[in-house]
Amino acid sequence: MKTGLLFPGQGSQHVGMGRTLAERFPEARRTFAEADDILGFGLSRLAWEGPEELLTSTENAQPALYVHSLAATRVVKGRIGPLAGAAGHSLGELTAHACAGTYTFADGLRAVRRRGELMARAGDETPGTMAAVLGLSVARVDELCREAARKGYTLVAANLNAEGQVVVSGDVWGISWAATAAKKMGAKRIMPLKVSAAFHSPLMGPAAEQFGAMLAEVPFRRPSFPVVSNVTARAAYDPDRIRELLVQQLTSPVRWTECIEALKALNASRFAELGPGKVLRGLNRRNARGIPTLALGTPESIDSMEICT
Repeated sequence: MKTGLLFPGQGSQHVGMGRTLAERFPEARRTFAEADDILGFGLSRLAWEGPEELLTSTENAQPALYVHSLAATRVVKGRIGPLAGAAGHSLGELTAHACAGTYTFADGLRAVRRRGELMARAGDETPGTMAAVLGLSVARVDELCREAARKGYTLVAANLNAEGQVVVSGDVWGISWAATAAKKMGAKRIMPLKVSAAFHSPLMGPAAEQFGAMLAEVPFRRPSFPVVSNVTARAAYDPDRIRELLVQQLTSPVRWTECIEALKALNASRFAELGPGKVLRGLNRRNARGIPTLALGTPESIDSMEICT
């Protein structure tokens, strides 16, 4: 049985994340302490105690997710068995590469922190937001985005999460217009997301440019197992190509449904979501029907997992 590792993205964070994991497992406790030393502030305290509004800030949420996911990974490393590969949703892709040894934990953490800062700044400079469109196909959402462009709005399909669930991203006027227009096209619901910017849209262009300059200084290696790119829905192995894709990801859609298909093609016969929450496990009810998905982010979930050899 080969496992596909899944790493969550922004939105899965919550106050208290990782605290019981660190209290129970020394590997997790050391991971959070290492992160505090690298960043020079108490990320662990912020993750465990809040306040929520500060933890939710992009520049804090992203490193908190990265650290929690890798803490859980270190705890289950000897129990998870053979790997088919990994994929991460947006920020989670950087976590997946850290897990695969593409770069060190410290270099990845500093990159993630900088990524969050740049994305937050881009949102401040060009206000934008996101919304989940439920009940429309990708093709119909593409029609919606083309119509928005004709009206002068910025609106793109940002997260292709599952059949009938597409997240759109764009300027605040485009998202406001889409809330009404999508319902006229037959959408069941339009759910505004609590985000500070238009992630995975052209509005992230300035952040992508600066993030690329930062990654150029980070040593990359060939990953030890396949990591599927959000941009191409294929595994990338060349270090320079991985850098390019992580930069392109900021302005490109997350092709999540296809990422899961790619892991299935790599012979994943089960999945494990590592980190806080169960968002990706929930999406797998549609993306990987009949294939078990574990959510491993708490001591209880790890205690109950089957030990694989």
